[in-house]
Amino acid sequence: MGRTSISTTVTELPESRVRVVAEVAPDEFQRSVERAARQLGRNLRVAGFRKGKVPPPVVIQRLGRATVVDKAVQDGLKRWWRTALDEADVAFVGQPKLDVTNAPSDGAPLEFSIEIGVRPPAQLGEYKGLEVGRREPEVEPGAVDAELQTLRERLARPEAVQRPAGRGDLLIIDFEGLIDGEPFDGGQGRDQMVELGSGMLIAGFEEQLEGATAGDLRTVVIEFPNVDSPKDHRAEDVAGSRATFEVKVKEVLAKRLPELDDALAQSAAGFDTLEELREDIATGLLANDEARVAEEFGETVLDAVAAQATVDLPAALVAARAREIWESTLRSLDYDGVSKDVYLQIAGKTEEQALAELRPRAARELRREAAVAAIAEAEGIVVSDKDVRAAEPPPEPEDGPPTPRSHVNRRDELLRERVLELLSRDAVAISIEDAQARDKPWPLDHEQVEPELPQPDLPPQAEGGLT
Repeated sequence: MGRTSISTTVTELPESRVRVVAEVAPDEFQRSVERAARQLGRNLRVAGFRKGKVPPPVVIQRLGRATVVDKAVQDGLKRWWRTALDEADVAFVGQPKLDVTNAPSDGAPLEFSIEIGVRPPAQLGEYKGLEVGRREPEVEPGAVDAELQTLRERLARPEAVQRPAGRGDLLIIDFEGLIDGEPFDGGQGRDQMVELGSGMLIAGFEEQLEGATAGDLRTVVIEFPNVDSPKDHRAEDVAGSRATFEVKVKEVLAKRLPELDDALAQSAAGFDTLEELREDIATGLLANDEARVAEEFGETVLDAVAAQATVDLPAALVAARAREIWESTLRSLDYDGVSKDVYLQIAGKTEEQALAELRPRAARELRREAAVAAIAEAEGIVVSDKDVRAAEPPPEPEDGPPTPRSHVNRRDELLRERVLELLSRDAVAISIEDAQARDKPWPLDHEQVEPELPQPDLPPQAEGGLT
């Protein structure tokens, strides 16, 4: 039975697909039936029981076992198919085709089948001793000065000034917004701080406050775009509306930056001199670039290995991976408050065009993954369940949208790291100039530029600042 109460049998199919027959143990399925009964019973009124407290057996008796079982199956399949593929150790690609074999009677297991694409096998070419371009780590001109300026900005102190406000200044404002003469949620605020030019507010709001002085009254007119933002419910309420804000400028504050001298080094970082601080920053920047160089080199070697491998990539499999990439992009967009329709409108393309553009990337990813698996098998590189558990970081949902990840996904990530270490160790690093002259791989060959996602325009909010 393995790690769970689901047993599996795997049959390989043509075109890099498999069929997995999964059996859910009777006790696991019974728990699902009882859970479904409790959910169905939340709004069921039965004499002698409080609303929402009807026991599962009574719900089943009232609604019929078939109704409750159907809900248990539908709800359970959402998690069971992933668990089954984990149990079968299947590195799947795309979405499954599910088929329930039986509607089990009381005390019987549930059987269902899964058909799904899987990572294709690779026949390796040369993968050791490849010559690959590797650049030298460096600190770009001006990088240290930029870090020092960021430090000064962080330590800046606001001071009241009696002059018109410009970009970079801070304003303390009261505001009240109306749409069609009526106040709206989030349209009022008191003693709010706004940094002109920060771009944190809806487009046009900050610009209409430039040139204001303390005591000024400004009327700010804003057109809210038609953005349905799941990140902030207020955007849905005001989308497409014209709002008028009456703004009172209470103070204009200029940011006074500390002098760039030894005193700054002592107070901000504990160094005796500014030169010591500069050297420390340069050392850190160089270390960061060394890490980037190592990552670039490993990825370039893997690309070179994948290019020499023979991998059969059915069109349907590539399309499935492109769909996975697209869905991941949509989750990030959704978290940033941008709907799919808005993104496509800004990008000027249809969803079909977006998917077609992702297919080269999808094919490249599949080739790389196939090569990693083949190298791991050839070199006897394995990752145990204990390794996976030890490497699993604690969840940090505030860092971004949660991404569905299976035991197989986590194991493959570790396997990839170990394969990249081996490839980097065995490859021959040459200069970028030599690589270009001799037509050898070098980092820019595989460098990908990720598109900048559009940011939604949201109305100001009274609580927690104007963001």
